[in-house]
Amino acid sequence: MTKVLIAGLGNMGLSHALAHHAHAEAQIVGLVNRSGKVSHPDLQGYKVFTDFHAALSETKPDLAVIATYTDTHVDYAIAAMEAGAHVFVEKPLAMTVADARRVTDKAKETGRKLVVGYILRHHPSWQRLIAEARALGGPFVFRLNLNQQSTGAEWETHKALMQTTSPIVDCGVHYVDVMCQITDALPVRVNGMGLRLTDEIPADMYNYGQFQVVFNDGSIGWYEAGWGPMMSETAFFVKDIVSPNGAVSIVEGNTGASADVDGHTRVGNILVHRPSGDRLIEAEDEPGHDALCAAEQAYMLRAIAEDIDLSRHMQDAVQSLAICLAADESIRTGRPIDLEEQPQ
Repeated sequence: MTKVLIAGLGNMGLSHALAHHAHAEAQIVGLVNRSGKVSHPDLQGYKVFTDFHAALSETKPDLAVIATYTDTHVDYAIAAMEAGAHVFVEKPLAMTVADARRVTDKAKETGRKLVVGYILRHHPSWQRLIAEARALGGPFVFRLNLNQQSTGAEWETHKALMQTTSPIVDCGVHYVDVMCQITDALPVRVNGMGLRLTDEIPADMYNYGQFQVVFNDGSIGWYEAGWGPMMSETAFFVKDIVSPNGAVSIVEGNTGASADVDGHTRVGNILVHRPSGDRLIEAEDEPGHDALCAAEQAYMLRAIAEDIDLSRHMQDAVQSLAICLAADESIRTGRPIDLEEQPQ
């Protein structure tokens, strides 16, 4: 039985907590929430803390699940590993590449398992999309976006996130990770543009951004993300990969509102195009948000039990973050950013 401490009970943290609540091999030993209260009926009876470090010391977990705001990830993850716990941490892993490497280095030093919350890695239809794209062969053109016309509670959540993290970093790491899984190449250069479309966010933050990334195999990628009530619902969900031998695209995926969380991972159908003809792959029984979080946590528990080598996973997490942070830097400085190539 794996003893689990969960920090953060927002949208992602609550789903992770419910996953461990239902898992036969997990035992929740504590929940950490700034309010010190838990409203979900299934989570009543668990001890609730307001301080992560105090909870870590008292509960002595085997696994710490960190779903708090990005600026706490590094401190919490390193503290947990030093206390002997494995770590699942939501994306983005850190606010800087140097801090991300501090976390992965600590995992290697302590022998603890570290999994970053790239939810698309656990979605069978996205796994199929990646496999079909790789089968075409590169170099690739990646055309990906996720804009969200958020209002009410969703807009309040986005504004809270933008106190520290821009949309292209918070969401972009998912889709850049997809690019990296398909091409296997190293990023060379990133160029970004962004705009602050509201006075409701910090003066140095922007709620719309886009960037282009060049890889050393010749592949190029475009990603776009925007949050807020002013965002358009037109073409907000583009998932398209092109190669010299054809293209792979998500069609009939997110056909609902752009703020629908389940829709962000929904595939619908995959269209594989080759000059010789098209092939439509129907996605059946697609998992929803909670089911994907349960799959993530099941993988985390399996990684611990089976001693799965997570070296490539950690490398990819740092690389996708490096690309998105370079895009953020490009937007803020108005110049392209050259990335130092790192060995695989």
